[in-house]
Amino acid sequence: MKRMAMIAASALLLGRGLAAQDTSKAAAPAAAPAAATPSVTVVEAVVARSVLDRQPQDTGTVFPADVAQLICWTKVEGAGGASIHHVWFHGDTQVGDVELQVGGSPWRTWSRKTVPAEWTGAWHMEVKDAAGTVLKRLDFTVGQ
Repeated sequence: MKRMAMIAASALLLGRGLAAQDTSKAAAPAAAPAAATPSVTVVEAVVARSVLDRQPQDTGTVFPADVAQLICWTKVEGAGGASIHHVWFHGDTQVGDVELQVGGSPWRTWSRKTVPAEWTGAWHMEVKDAAGTVLKRLDFTVGQ
Protein backbone atom coordinates (compact mmCIF):
# COMPACT_ATOMS: atom_id res chain seq x y z
CA MET A 1 0.00 0.00 0.00
CA LYS A 2 2.86 2.36 0.87
CA ARG A 3 4.46 1.52 -2.43
CA MET A 4 1.29 2.38 -4.35
CA ALA A 5 1.11 5.74 -2.55
CA MET A 6 4.72 6.55 -3.53
CA ILE A 7 4.08 5.66 -7.16
CA ALA A 8 0.93 7.79 -7.20
CA ALA A 9 2.80 10.74 -5.62
CA SER A 10 5.62 10.44 -8.14
CA ALA A 11 3.17 10.32 -11.03
CA LEU A 12 1.42 13.40 -9.68
CA LEU A 13 4.69 15.34 -9.39
CA LEU A 14 5.85 14.29 -12.86
CA GLY A 15 2.48 15.23 -14.28
CA ARG A 16 2.99 18.78 -13.01
CA GLY A 17 6.46 19.06 -14.62
CA LEU A 18 8.34 18.42 -11.40
CA ALA A 19 10.90 15.72 -10.97
CA ALA A 20 13.23 14.60 -8.28
CA GLN A 21 16.89 15.39 -8.76
CA ASP A 22 19.83 13.49 -7.33
CA THR A 23 21.97 16.18 -5.71
CA SER A 24 24.38 13.77 -4.07
CA LYS A 25 26.57 13.59 -7.17
CA ALA A 26 28.95 16.48 -7.69
CA ALA A 27 28.67 18.36 -10.93
CA ALA A 28 31.21 17.33 -13.52
CA PRO A 29 34.27 19.59 -13.36
CA ALA A 30 34.55 22.14 -16.12
CA ALA A 31 37.04 21.24 -18.81
CA ALA A 32 40.42 22.81 -18.22
CA PRO A 33 41.28 25.51 -20.74
CA ALA A 34 43.64 24.38 -23.48
CA ALA A 35 47.26 25.20 -22.82
CA ALA A 36 48.12 28.43 -24.58
CA THR A 37 50.75 28.15 -27.25
CA PRO A 38 53.49 30.69 -26.88
CA SER A 39 52.95 33.67 -29.14
CA VAL A 40 56.14 33.95 -31.17
CA THR A 41 57.09 37.30 -32.67
CA VAL A 42 59.95 37.74 -35.12
CA VAL A 43 61.67 40.94 -34.04
CA GLU A 44 64.36 40.80 -36.71
CA ALA A 45 65.39 38.38 -39.47
CA VAL A 46 68.09 38.72 -42.11
CA VAL A 47 70.07 36.65 -44.60
CA ALA A 48 73.81 37.00 -44.04
CA ARG A 49 77.15 35.54 -45.10
CA SER A 50 78.35 34.96 -41.52
CA VAL A 51 77.69 35.46 -37.82
CA LEU A 52 80.24 37.02 -35.47
CA ASP A 53 79.60 37.37 -31.72
CA ARG A 54 75.99 36.25 -32.32
CA GLN A 55 75.42 39.14 -34.74
CA PRO A 56 74.84 38.78 -38.52
CA GLN A 57 77.60 40.01 -40.83
CA ASP A 58 77.44 40.95 -44.52
CA THR A 59 73.64 40.94 -44.75
CA GLY A 60 71.84 41.52 -48.00
CA THR A 61 69.28 40.46 -50.56
CA VAL A 62 71.70 39.73 -53.45
CA PHE A 63 74.66 37.35 -53.13
CA PRO A 64 77.25 36.10 -55.68
CA ALA A 65 76.96 32.61 -57.20
CA ASP A 66 80.14 31.55 -55.35
CA VAL A 67 78.75 32.47 -51.91
CA ALA A 68 78.98 28.75 -50.87
CA GLN A 69 76.73 29.16 -47.81
CA LEU A 70 74.23 31.59 -46.37
CA ILE A 71 72.84 32.11 -42.91
CA CYS A 72 69.36 33.07 -41.79
CA TRP A 73 69.70 34.96 -38.51
CA THR A 74 66.54 35.49 -36.46
CA LYS A 75 65.69 37.30 -33.23
CA VAL A 76 62.37 36.22 -31.67
CA GLU A 77 60.36 37.10 -28.59
CA GLY A 78 57.70 35.20 -26.69
CA ALA A 79 58.83 31.71 -27.67
CA GLY A 80 60.81 30.57 -24.61
CA GLY A 81 60.82 26.77 -24.53
CA ALA A 82 59.23 26.45 -27.97
CA SER A 83 60.82 25.87 -31.34
CA ILE A 84 60.83 27.63 -34.68
CA HIS A 85 61.73 26.41 -38.16
CA HIS A 86 63.91 27.98 -40.83
CA VAL A 87 62.59 26.65 -44.12
CA TRP A 88 64.78 27.33 -47.15
CA PHE A 89 63.50 27.48 -50.76
CA HIS A 90 65.35 27.66 -54.09
CA GLY A 91 62.66 28.98 -56.42
CA ASP A 92 59.52 27.16 -55.26
CA THR A 93 61.39 23.99 -54.20
CA GLN A 94 61.96 23.45 -50.49
CA VAL A 95 65.63 22.61 -49.99
CA GLY A 96 65.93 22.73 -46.20
CA ASP A 97 63.98 22.73 -42.94
CA VAL A 98 65.94 23.39 -39.75
CA GLU A 99 64.20 23.13 -36.37
CA LEU A 100 65.69 25.52 -33.82
CA GLN A 101 64.98 25.39 -30.08
CA VAL A 102 64.26 28.72 -28.43
CA GLY A 103 65.64 28.94 -24.91
CA GLY A 104 64.23 32.27 -23.75
CA SER A 105 62.79 35.60 -24.74
CA PRO A 106 64.26 37.45 -26.52
CA TRP A 107 66.34 34.81 -28.32
CA ARG A 108 68.76 34.96 -31.25
CA THR A 109 69.28 31.90 -33.41
CA TRP A 110 70.42 31.05 -36.92
CA SER A 111 70.70 28.28 -39.47
CA ARG A 112 73.15 27.71 -42.33
CA LYS A 113 72.38 26.56 -45.86
CA THR A 114 74.98 25.30 -48.32
CA VAL A 115 74.42 27.00 -51.68
CA PRO A 116 75.82 25.11 -54.69
CA ALA A 117 77.23 27.50 -57.32
CA GLU A 118 74.75 26.25 -59.93
CA TRP A 119 71.72 27.08 -57.72
CA THR A 120 71.41 30.65 -58.90
CA GLY A 121 68.27 32.70 -59.11
CA ALA A 122 65.43 33.49 -56.74
CA TRP A 123 65.50 32.11 -53.19
CA HIS A 124 63.40 32.70 -50.12
CA MET A 125 63.28 31.44 -46.59
CA GLU A 126 60.42 31.29 -44.14
CA VAL A 127 60.50 31.48 -40.37
CA LYS A 128 57.68 29.28 -39.06
CA ASP A 129 56.37 28.52 -35.61
CA ALA A 130 55.91 24.93 -34.36
CA ALA A 131 52.36 24.84 -35.83
CA GLY A 132 53.69 25.73 -39.30
CA THR A 133 52.46 29.33 -39.40
CA VAL A 134 54.75 31.58 -41.45
CA LEU A 135 55.97 34.35 -39.16
CA LYS A 136 58.39 35.99 -41.58
CA ARG A 137 59.48 35.56 -45.21
CA LEU A 138 62.80 36.76 -46.60
CA ASP A 139 63.36 36.92 -50.36
CA PHE A 140 66.87 37.02 -51.81
CA THR A 141 68.81 36.27 -55.00
CA VAL A 142 71.96 34.24 -55.60
CA GLY A 143 74.19 34.83 -58.64
CA GLN A 144 72.89 38.01 -60.17
